[in-house]
Amino acid sequence: MSSNIARNSYKLFVGNLPWTISSKELKSYFSRFGHVANAEVVFDKQLGLSKYYGFVIFSQRDAFNSASNQNTHFLEGRVLNVQRATATQ
Repeated sequence: MSSNIARNSYKLFVGNLPWTISSKELKSYFSRFGHVANAEVVFDKQLGLSKYYGFVIFSQRDAFNSASNQNTHFLEGRVLNVQRATATQ
């Protein structure tokens, strides 16, 4: 199995993000669960505005499981929609 496939198996979809959150802040929040290999907030390419969702990739399964198994995530007063990312995401 390539490292890219293994890495993507530790990928979370994060929805309902505050519009003010940067990729760096998203990474910082999820780093409390373990090493984050990558975190990215998705932006509208034409408008440059957040689409209110992003992705977090963990380098280790334990960190991924801890983050995905937590019942509720709060960031800047918003409840985040955190799910294991699917192949279509």
